[in-house]
Amino acid sequence: MASESKHLAESINRTAADVYDYAADPANVPDWAPGLGTGIENVDGQWFVQTADGPIAVAFAPRNDFGVLDHTVTLPSGQTVYNPMRVIADGDGSEVVFTLRRMPGMSDEEFARDAGLVAADLAQLKRLLESDA
Repeated sequence: MASESKHLAESINRTAADVYDYAADPANVPDWAPGLGTGIENVDGQWFVQTADGPIAVAFAPRNDFGVLDHTVTLPSGQTVYNPMRVIADGDGSEVVFTLRRMPGMSDEEFARDAGLVAADLAQLKRLLESDA
């Protein structure tokens, strides 16, 4: 059975290439996605973000020409969550689209909270990239 999804998007006044290059670098994740966690380190080629619940592994899709920023997050419990994400060219700017999926057993309140965190992270990405233009 397919899970419920919510598409969250943010327009950014920077080229898709600029947005992709910045967001695809795992070292930048704590700056634009503080809702995920704080601090990041690379251990033997694998990236770990520090969270209140312990380190989580983050792995992005290989670099590509299509703006695909899909990534997995492996929680301290060992559960892996797949997160579809794209940077889409829009004239001289771009749009970032993140697909949030409701996890099994997740309440409406938890799903809404996660959507709010993702929206805040995308807004932070916009602020960072537009202030650096």
